[in-house]
Amino acid sequence: MNQALIQTPLGTATLTGSKAGITELTIGERRPVSAEVPTSLVPVCRQLEAYFNGELSQFEATLLPEGTPFQKKVWKALTEIPFGSTISYAELAASLGNPGAVRAVAAANARNPIWLLIPCHRVIGSDGSLTGYAGGLHRKKWLLDHESGFRQYSLFPEKQTTWSEE
Repeated sequence: MNQALIQTPLGTATLTGSKAGITELTIGERRPVSAEVPTSLVPVCRQLEAYFNGELSQFEATLLPEGTPFQKKVWKALTEIPFGSTISYAELAASLGNPGAVRAVAAANARNPIWLLIPCHRVIGSDGSLTGYAGGLHRKKWLLDHESGFRQYSLFPEKQTTWSEE
């Protein structure tokens, strides 16, 4: 597996994968970034940059999350939530044919290993409130505002990394 650490407006993204696909994407506090991005991860890094610049609303990448069959079913459903839209945990459970599985759906959502590409940030409480997000509610709010077209700036003052051809 290859790994790259890149800067985003939300902090340092850790991207893990290979030519076969992406296995993990998380964002945390600022850390030193990778001096070189593995060739297999460059296309997704460019897409992330375009997303954060407001130039991309749908990612094109092979996703290989590790999880149970139920978790994978939930994560697949998350990829079908349109850019700029939200859905409640209850609506998501109902769309999977199991309206009583709200807690199980929430638990699977919380274990999503590929943030952004599997847009778990688009799931909200039934009353419209922002509820749990592994990256913190401040990042969830930023992402939802970003996708709604609300003009905002980085949570951090530094400029994003620009990807060039190798």
